[in-house]
Amino acid sequence: MIGTTLSHYRVLEKLGEGGMGVVYRAMDLKLERPVALKVMPAEKAGDADRRRRFLQEARAASALRHPGIVSVYEIDEAEGVHFIAMELIEGRSLSDVIGRKGLPVGEAVRLARQVADALACAHASGIVHRDLKPANVVVTAEGEAKLLDSGLAKLTGSELSAAEGDDLPTLAARTAEGTIVGTVAYMSPEQAEGKAVDVRSDVFSFGAMLHEMLTGRTAFARESATATLAAVLRDEPPAIAGIPHDLEALLRRCLRKAPPKRFQSMADVKVVLEEIEEALTSGAGLVVATPAPPKRMALRLGFA
Repeated sequence: MIGTTLSHYRVLEKLGEGGMGVVYRAMDLKLERPVALKVMPAEKAGDADRRRRFLQEARAASALRHPGIVSVYEIDEAEGVHFIAMELIEGRSLSDVIGRKGLPVGEAVRLARQVADALACAHASGIVHRDLKPANVVVTAEGEAKLLDSGLAKLTGSELSAAEGDDLPTLAARTAEGTIVGTVAYMSPEQAEGKAVDVRSDVFSFGAMLHEMLTGRTAFARESATATLAAVLRDEPPAIAGIPHDLEALLRRCLRKAPPKRFQSMADVKVVLEEIEEALTSGAGLVVATPAPPKRMALRLGFA
């Protein structure tokens, strides 16, 4: 594809590849602007279901207007190649930004609040992302978080029928297709079990991502997909010392196994993060969690 022209887009270089297509940097020859071009591989274009899901992604993303969500310019087909032209975001993956030690609390809260705001917009438009993870967030040179890849997004309401929208592959199928364990680690329990999902599933995934932003460690990832699934379903993530109690409480509520016990909307999560961010900025009103001191053991000789 590199060096060829697709419709009025000159393909310049490959940027990445995912389950739904290959992403290239390209130049829009009409408007003379750089774009990201997601192209469906030729070997998959003959699959009617994959073409439908490819269209679903474009429809989901194009329905949104938010500075924290990548814009879709058009979807088209040229010479038998199906593609989506999107806003090109220059920056680093949140996965790379987090690093091994995590982010400072204030920076993690600031970026998390931006992602929560973008998700709240998507949810208000009837869209559940269903693949939220650090790799699907880009941090620009200006320090702004941008939400990417709605390839698994589910349009609710009249946009898609239940059969069309509820097509998330099972864990076994995703693993067989080569999906990395990390993706499973951000799934909600109901999503990992193949059950119907709603906005509260994204709330759980958001909590898992925020945990990693604060610690540099994935809350539920284990040595295999099966072990990771078991952790998502049963394990509680370790407590994080040194963060505000309000932030710790937000994390716990996002990561409740039962959807009714979580935050019921990302709009509510955003409000709490805004309050925490304001308190961190002012330096007032936040109590920081500290590790419990080790218990002293009394000796049988009578000395404490």
